[in-house]
Amino acid sequence: MKRFDFLTVAIIVVIAFGAALGARAQAPAAAASAPAAAPAKPDSDTTPKEESSVTDHTIKLGTQTIPYKATAGTILLKDDNDKPIASIFYVAYVRSDVKDTSERPLAFLYNGGPGSASVPLHMGAFGPKRIMTFDAEPTPPAPYRLVDNTNCLLDAADLVFIDPVGTGYSKPVGDGKGKDFWGVDEDAKSLAQFITTYVNRNNRWNSPKFLIGESYGTFRDAVLVDYLQNHEDMYFNGIVMISTVLDFATLSFNPGQDLPYVLYLPSYAASAWYQKTLTDRPADLNAFLAEARQFASTDYAMALAKGSALPAAERAEIVKKLAHFTGLSEDYISNANLRVSLFQFMSELERAKGLTIGRYDARFSGPIFDRLEEYAAYDPQSTAVSGAFASAFNQYLREDLQYNKDQSYQMLSYLVNEGWDWDHKVPDNSFGRAAPNAEADLVDALFTNTHLQVEVENGLFDLATPFFATEYTMDHLNLPASLQGNIHLQYYNAGHMMYLHEDDLTKLKGNITNFIANASNH
Repeated sequence: MKRFDFLTVAIIVVIAFGAALGARAQAPAAAASAPAAAPAKPDSDTTPKEESSVTDHTIKLGTQTIPYKATAGTILLKDDNDKPIASIFYVAYVRSDVKDTSERPLAFLYNGGPGSASVPLHMGAFGPKRIMTFDAEPTPPAPYRLVDNTNCLLDAADLVFIDPVGTGYSKPVGDGKGKDFWGVDEDAKSLAQFITTYVNRNNRWNSPKFLIGESYGTFRDAVLVDYLQNHEDMYFNGIVMISTVLDFATLSFNPGQDLPYVLYLPSYAASAWYQKTLTDRPADLNAFLAEARQFASTDYAMALAKGSALPAAERAEIVKKLAHFTGLSEDYISNANLRVSLFQFMSELERAKGLTIGRYDARFSGPIFDRLEEYAAYDPQSTAVSGAFASAFNQYLREDLQYNKDQSYQMLSYLVNEGWDWDHKVPDNSFGRAAPNAEADLVDALFTNTHLQVEVENGLFDLATPFFATEYTMDHLNLPASLQGNIHLQYYNAGHMMYLHEDDLTKLKGNITNFIANASNH
């Protein structure tokens, strides 16, 4: 099984588009004496068109029964010559009993990857329907249960779920090519055009506006909000970052770079605590993680900084403390030179049981392929839910939304992920960088719009975007105190997709509802 790219989303389903159109057969050459054929008329079927299916529904959220219109459709993106270059598929849910939308919040939602469609947030968290999955274990095959989502965000805002080009039904058209959209800046520019077009068509300029992204979608949050505010003068009330990465250097275990080992340690501790591999497991997880943060940022960081100059006695003490926090053996930690990378940790923590733990959620475990493997070969969390999400959305799309495409819906594309251009023009920065970084975009967005609020959602058992790395990032933006207060961190006893845990889905919905309400009232 292919090892995951460093922020490939949780749904591992790659479904190809339908077969390409065959070349049109040529007619035999006409005889010299025959009259010349009339010029062929343009084939109107090859001209890109927008599509939509609009249906009416209601949903009960708390004591409210909310009527809404669901629109599943496409919007064409155009080049400077007004020629279509891409078709973006989206699903919008708009409350239909609101006459004045100027005070009605509007949220745009997407997942990450890069290369993921918006299905996880759509069907797992905030859409009107939700697929029921098993918590911390594999969900059995069909038939699956699709239920009304009592944690839908429609009571807080109108919702537009977006599939970037190359995902879902979104694709290049006309002269457009994948490389025109598959990159940090290209992606932001294309989604900015989509959002601007949607706002224009639906007269939503005066609505409070929000971006909600997950995983790479949080990196997109920063770049996209800065782009929209500076290029379209479209200011946002807030952005929600679910499982965040703004600086890939915090996640990349590169030779000579010790920071990721420091930032991952508290998440290793949380994983070992959950899987009960600690020899002296404490009862209070949060207190234990506070100790892990303290050790990681002081004694451990200082020991790693000394490198080969670390005295033997000090090294031995660090090995003992690492074993205490990670549940790994002292021999293993010593042989790893105090530096255990993520995929090593995933394989080693429960190796004795023949199990590997999840990257997106360390509460999940699955059988290990090779008891001697050094690096985990797959993510048991991803395989546990991928089939359920694929089935649920395809069924829902055709039955409830009445969008009956013959094509298969591409939930995750490795083609997009592997073809991604990570080069990014950082605002007001002429210096090079070793890893993709969107910190300057977020800072610029906050300086441009000092009312912009940022909600950051962290899963304690997330090993893809560890919470201590996010805390480190947010504490190193070099913001004045007045703007540092615009950033709000929340925590959940689950992983990258914290909404897979029912209690945390309810908590997540409550936190985001309050965030939208507070950021909309000023």
